[in-house]
Amino acid sequence: MLVRMTRRTVPDPRDYESADDAQLVEWAKSDREAFGVLYTRYVDKIYSYVYYRTGNHHDAEDLTSRVFFRALGHIGNYTDRGVPFSAWLYRIAHNLVANWHRDRGRNQVVALEETSVSGAPADGPEAATEMMEEQSLLLETIRQLPAERQQVLILKFVERLSNAEIGAIMNRTEGAIKSLYHRTLLSLRSAFDEDGAGTNGDSREGADDESWPERT
Repeated sequence: MLVRMTRRTVPDPRDYESADDAQLVEWAKSDREAFGVLYTRYVDKIYSYVYYRTGNHHDAEDLTSRVFFRALGHIGNYTDRGVPFSAWLYRIAHNLVANWHRDRGRNQVVALEETSVSGAPADGPEAATEMMEEQSLLLETIRQLPAERQQVLILKFVERLSNAEIGAIMNRTEGAIKSLYHRTLLSLRSAFDEDGAGTNGDSREGADDESWPERT
């Protein structure tokens, strides 16, 4: 009697890099090498998000490691709900950062000090100084925002996520995120007006929301 042996189909490692996230997630449930590809794809983005939420590299590195350790531990229970896999990772990061702030009783900050401005100002050192002053005022203003508004700015302005992706991370509807985002811009604009940030010519006056990155 001939006995047919069944064997599990093992993906060719060469297929990993070209596979989409959904396929990699399925493989990662039983293959850590596939999870390693997901890690490589998203570790920089998750680290960036955590860093902007914590304000220092040491805690960002620690929390990023914990994000992927937790993801690896729960990948077997992951269910595709129609949003990108990355949203699940950001949601884990969001929860860990929230706990980090709560445990330490710290104010949540946006650490944009190391964000460089591409290109040199055309008007020389005076323009560069003015730009730095405005950037400093912007950072200080953002830090005064509630935590959820800081988070929306980070996810849109730094991570360049869509409203739907942010909604999946923050457990809100796409419409709610769009509304929160625009209210946040209005708050920033109002704060700048109060501090006299728009007195240099009319560069601020009449600005609209398209001056900020927008993906819907």
